[in-house]
Amino acid sequence: MATKVYIVYYSMYGHVEKLAEEIKKGAASVEGVEAQLWQVPETLSDDVLTKMSVPPKSDVPIITPNQLSEADGFIFGFPTRFGMMAAQFKAFFDATGGLWRTQQLAGKPAGIFYSTGSQGGGQETTALTAITQLVHHGMIFVPIGYTFGAGMFEMEKVKGGSPYGAGTYAGDGSRSPSELELQQAFHQGKYIATIALKLKGGAA
Repeated sequence: MATKVYIVYYSMYGHVEKLAEEIKKGAASVEGVEAQLWQVPETLSDDVLTKMSVPPKSDVPIITPNQLSEADGFIFGFPTRFGMMAAQFKAFFDATGGLWRTQQLAGKPAGIFYSTGSQGGGQETTALTAITQLVHHGMIFVPIGYTFGAGMFEMEKVKGGSPYGAGTYAGDGSRSPSELELQQAFHQGKYIATIALKLKGGAA
C-alpha cells in the first residue's frame, strides 16, 4: 500500500498554491508515495473576498479535519498574517479536536511551508509558532535543515524559505515564487515524503 502524503494548504492570492504544486511534484517523485493536494476551507465571505480582489479558488478539493487521519505524512502551507499563520488555517487546526483527543496524528511526520510579504514578515516566526499545532497532536516536525545545499546560502537573489521549510516572498502581491524557491519546494516535498516512507516501513 502506498505511503500517503497530504499537502494541505491555504492560499489567498496563489503564492502558497504554487509552492504546494511543486511540493506535490517532489513528494510524488518518491517511489511508493502517493501525494495529494488539499485546501482548507475559506472563512471569509464572498463579499469580503471580492472587495479584497481575491481570485477564484482552484479546483483542488477541500479537506475536512477527519480526513487527516488517512495520511501517513503532511506538509502544511499558509500565508503569514502579522508573523503567524493565516487565521483560515488556524481555524482548520482548531477544528481537529476530535483527532487530538484520540491522538490519531501522533507519530506522523509533518513539514511546514509559507509565504510572507517581506524579509521581515515572518519567514521564521510563522514556522516557529505553527509548530505548536503539530506538538499538541504528537506529530513529528520535519524541518528541511540545510539539506537543500547551496541554495540555502543564495545571497545574490531574493529567496524565501529557511531551515524550517520552503517559502516565498509575495511583496505587494505581484511577485511570484522564483525558480530557486520552487526548487526548494520540490526538495521539501521529496525530502519529507522519503521520511514518511521510511517511518511507515517502506524503502526509499
